[in-house]
Amino acid sequence: MAASRSHARLPLVGWREWLALPALGVRQIKAKVDTGARSSALHAFDVRRFTRGGTEMVRFRVHPIQRDTRQSVEAEQELVEMRRVKSSGGHQTLRPVILAEIELLGQRWTVELTLASRDTMGFRMLLGREALRERFVVDPARSFLGGRPPKPPRGSSRAR
Repeated sequence: MAASRSHARLPLVGWREWLALPALGVRQIKAKVDTGARSSALHAFDVRRFTRGGTEMVRFRVHPIQRDTRQSVEAEQELVEMRRVKSSGGHQTLRPVILAEIELLGQRWTVELTLASRDTMGFRMLLGREALRERFVVDPARSFLGGRPPKPPRGSSRAR
């Protein structure tokens, strides 16, 4: 009973939410809230590892808007590690891992993100259970409890 009482005080999120990755220059990205996934994943392409001042870094591009491959954001972050990740289909890949700040429902915190090609997936980002733990309760029947971003004027970019 104590666990359910503590969960009652946590904010509620739906199975999909709009969030921001401020340090990466992504003002909004639609994420699937996935308690079945341990880690969080961000769609990234043109991923390049390099060294700056003795620190391993990774530079990459992100298509932040679903079904839009024209708009992209370039980012770079320190490389935490290369990690083997098993997909829901059982396929293993070696992915770069970075730390990035996330903003959702007025909260900001740092999470580990694996960088993966998600071009064929419905969502550009997965927010896994480690990022959600002791921060939110997920209602799988609801969506966008943090609201929806305003529609941009025609010809403008939502990514920047």
